[in-house]
Amino acid sequence: MRPYDAFLLISFGGPEGEDEVIPFLENVTRGRNIPRERLAEVGEHYFRFGGVSPINQQCRDLIAAITTDFAESGIDLPIYWGNRFWAPMLQDTLARMHKDGVRRVLAVPTSAYCNWSSRTAYVEDIARARAALGEDAPDVDLVRPFYDHPGFVEPLVDHTRAALEALTDEQREGARLLFSAHSIPTAMAEAGGGPELGFGSQGPYGDQLAEVARLVVERLDRDHPYELVYQSRSGPPSQPWLEPDVNDRIEELAAEGVPAVVVVPHGFVSDHMEVKFDLDVEARETAERLGMGYQRALSPGTHPAFVAMVTDLVREYTGAADSQCLAALPRCAECTCDR
Repeated sequence: MRPYDAFLLISFGGPEGEDEVIPFLENVTRGRNIPRERLAEVGEHYFRFGGVSPINQQCRDLIAAITTDFAESGIDLPIYWGNRFWAPMLQDTLARMHKDGVRRVLAVPTSAYCNWSSRTAYVEDIARARAALGEDAPDVDLVRPFYDHPGFVEPLVDHTRAALEALTDEQREGARLLFSAHSIPTAMAEAGGGPELGFGSQGPYGDQLAEVARLVVERLDRDHPYELVYQSRSGPPSQPWLEPDVNDRIEELAAEGVPAVVVVPHGFVSDHMEVKFDLDVEARETAERLGMGYQRALSPGTHPAFVAMVTDLVREYTGAADSQCLAALPRCAECTCDR
């Protein structure tokens, strides 16, 4: 048994007004020498939506759903929320937890996969926040990557099926499923473990993404051709990033005569700004310009199975339930959890 005093949801954070957009982006890019004009360019994505990122409200909605599920499941843990880059900041939340007498914390990130930005960066941010509080800071256990938990896969299956049904019969017959995730530098993708640990050339991140796509498709009512694409690249052109880009691939598929695409944002937990802009705006515009049918599946969000997954993870880490994993991939070097 590993007793905990509290549950903590850790997310990315986002602005909730136009005056917060640039300061938020400065937090995200601090120390990376990003030109001011590039921040302004990215800021336009947020200004298009009134300067409000959906992610904070999505966290509030998820916390409300988790609170209900905890109560129904007999889990008596207070729930806290801290962000990496915008209020409520993780360090402030840990300080409040310390003041409340919390000593042992189980944390779930809004990131399902294993790579530096979606796993190690969270671990490092937790360490910095604890160091700032000193020796009496609460201990924090971060749950394992949950990309292959049934509670993550099942919502993607339901939402992919709904997106396919939204196409016309003719479009559905020849549609291509594009499973989309955030691109990262290839060096970062490979850093979590290469062939010597049992992973392919794109490292554990690429292998995990490919495995989730396979798990989703095998659970659909019929076979559909599918492939993995990437989005949201932000590095310099000289730096190799994971490819193909979703827009480039849509262009190629249109030239091949594919009548429609369904984009499944399986690399994400919720429909935050990179989903709303990169897929609902840019990718949709690309498909429509080429005369292709286009549908975008929802991310897990507050799907009941995803909410129940959080409860299952708490049970797993308190010794009340076994680990649920659909995949048989090896443990990546970034991951310190038991598989």
